[in-house]
Amino acid sequence: MLRLLDQRLLPGRLVWRDCPDAAAAAAAIRSMVVRGAPAIGITAAFGLAAEFARAPASGDAAVTCFEAAAGRLHDTRPTAANVRYAVERMRARLDGLLDLGASPAEVASGLEAEAEAIFAEDLAANHRIGAFGAGLLPRTAGRKARILTHCNAGALATAGYGTALGVVRAVAESGREVEVFAPETRPYLQGARLTAWELLEDRIPVTLITDGMVGSLFAVRGLDLVVVGADRIAANGDAANKIGTYQSALIAKAWDVPFLVAAPFSTVDLRAPSGAAIPIEERAPEEITEFAGAPVAPDGVGVWNPAFDVTPARLITAIVTDRGVARPPYEQTLRSLSPA
Repeated sequence: MLRLLDQRLLPGRLVWRDCPDAAAAAAAIRSMVVRGAPAIGITAAFGLAAEFARAPASGDAAVTCFEAAAGRLHDTRPTAANVRYAVERMRARLDGLLDLGASPAEVASGLEAEAEAIFAEDLAANHRIGAFGAGLLPRTAGRKARILTHCNAGALATAGYGTALGVVRAVAESGREVEVFAPETRPYLQGARLTAWELLEDRIPVTLITDGMVGSLFAVRGLDLVVVGADRIAANGDAANKIGTYQSALIAKAWDVPFLVAAPFSTVDLRAPSGAAIPIEERAPEEITEFAGAPVAPDGVGVWNPAFDVTPARLITAIVTDRGVARPPYEQTLRSLSPA
């Protein structure tokens, strides 16, 4: 059975949630029990596998069951490309099993094996991303390297190790001293609750700041690198990530500090020509007007709550994937990394 660590309760409590079927997996994604583009893709894959383990089917019944479950999962978080990637992989595996005349039990077993493969591939991809990205950190003399990230692109957002935090971990494992600055990431506080917790667990120095302090941080403390994750990367290199990423990219550009996007190639959507084609999820106004269930804004105030923003490719120094590093022009370099 799929079991998820409830990230909404971190760092205060470690609570695990069971997801016996695709509907439960979809609810967990939608409510942000689990979040992070690679992690929700993996959850979708295991949710589909759990659906067939619970009620295995074959032939037309299997296709009907799959499409109903896939539809529930596909619509949970529209910005992230990884859910679609996982659903398409699982669909291809199902088609292959049915073409071979697999029994219902064989279908269930095959889909579980495919979900396990997606998980293992993501973990290996994270380590490759870390290795590629660590080599892009500028050399510093006589002090720790200072890195800014945003939101949480660590082990909690992936199969393990992380994308942006995978780069940080790889730097630390290489023996270089590093200090990370983590904005709180309003309104859901993934930076404060998750990134800070992960790094402290790994004994990597981390300093928490508010989202509005990023400009002053560059001016007063100085930074060597910005590295963030992504939920979807368009063919031209535009990258959607947690709201607040765009302003960090603008400030990094003003200070001539490298700005890296780190993500597995499954996050790249070559079917989206630019960021304008990336759907941006808008979430409930209560995430802004309330804190821990208590109102912090007057009744009736208008609220705009996009969960993501799109950083234009012109602000991105490099996109670090598990297949290698892409640099401008991204239309060419991203396609060169795509499997044939």
